[in-house]
Amino acid sequence: MLFDLRARGRRRTVQAVYLGLAILFGLGFVGFGVGGGFGGGGIFEAFGGKEGANSASFSAQVEKYEKLTRKQPSNAYAWEQLTLARLHEAGGEAYVTSAGLTSKGKELFTQTAQSWNSYVALNPPKPNIEVAQEMVRIFGEEGLNQPAEAVKVLQIVLPAKSGSPPQYQSSLYASLAAYAYKASNPREGDLASQKAVSLAPAAQRATLKTRLEAIKKSPTGGASGEGSTTAAGGQTVQVNTGSSGATTVPAPAKKK
Repeated sequence: MLFDLRARGRRRTVQAVYLGLAILFGLGFVGFGVGGGFGGGGIFEAFGGKEGANSASFSAQVEKYEKLTRKQPSNAYAWEQLTLARLHEAGGEAYVTSAGLTSKGKELFTQTAQSWNSYVALNPPKPNIEVAQEMVRIFGEEGLNQPAEAVKVLQIVLPAKSGSPPQYQSSLYASLAAYAYKASNPREGDLASQKAVSLAPAAQRATLKTRLEAIKKSPTGGASGEGSTTAAGGQTVQVNTGSSGATTVPAPAKKK
């Protein structure tokens, strides 16, 4: 489990991190499970209040793979596992609070980004897509706020999800469009926006197009909204969006 909700205020923080872009056009992702790469059921189990594993075990894993990457800097598996261990550790009380990232949290998120970039630089033939989707959140507004890096990660995720249902792909392209606009890359944003709209259910296309155009005009957000819900893996999540315009991708589809 990446995030332990035992601490007071933690649930609200985690929910803020995982705002789905689906809120932009009222689509829920009911029926999509989450990837099997993160323990029992993936990161969205955090909303169910289940306790995570002892953070000390994650620290041990981080130390183990830090040593391995120093000895074998060309070992893609070691970098992948180091990134995963750091993602798990990032849920500790010292790193994430109800107020957001602590200074230690920002440092750990930065280290996680570095290990991910080292992993990707080795050109693994099949990058770990579940880890990639978590990295979008690391680079998002509630994390390091590096939209250009989020765009790069989504460009890895999207080809691997080409066989997913159109509605799911639409949400991914909508996320790519939003991050591209935030990264001052309107051409990439426009291409992704067009794809998102074409894959969305017919009844939602006009609304999605309007909302993405609004993000293009004001990438940092402005209007706020409350009380909307989206679902992932059969669980309903209360979503509150604010002026930060937080944007994340949907949870990975469950492996069969």
